Amino acid sequence: MNKLLLTLIIGGICIQNTSSQTPYTSAVDGNNVTVLNGIVTKYALENNKAFGWYATNQSSYKPDASIISAMEAAKEKVQLIVFGGTWCEDTQNILPKFFKLQEQSGFPDNRISFFAMDRSKKTLGNIGDAFKITNVPTIIVMKDGKETGRVVEYGKTGKWDAEIADILQKQ
Repeated sequence: MNKLLLTLIIGGICIQNTSSQTPYTSAVDGNNVTVLNGIVTKYALENNKAFGWYATNQSSYKPDASIISAMEAAKEKVQLIVFGGTWCEDTQNILPKFFKLQEQSGFPDNRISFFAMDRSKKTLGNIGDAFKITNVPTIIVMKDGKETGRVVEYGKTGKWDAEIADILQKQ
């Protein structure tokens, strides 16, 4: 049943990614923060002036070579599902760095599904509920339709990138 649910979710992502409509909403909240909700790409963050934190936080990150190698070695074996909130300071810090790591490792864009969540940690289509997301960012590693690990916020050790590399090295 879980594999069927995951197949339906991933299929829905693929269909929405190929449609001409924007698969997310954008709204400015009461704190004057732009909040995206739905299926997003890193380009939606890179190219929106409301997210100046993206370039700033990405430029300060220098990933360790062993972490880049782990991402590179797993790039054809796994799918990554990412949940984040454009309103969330942890997301603003980690996701630009995650995407820099992705780019440096050559991990393909089409193997990453990124869901933006609103302040109540809900997504369009309730995808976050299906994955039991309680905190953002959350990066989930999937292999053969099954979750093999996840890193929530800064992880258990505070080294989110090393924890992702550890999960990937077990694939």
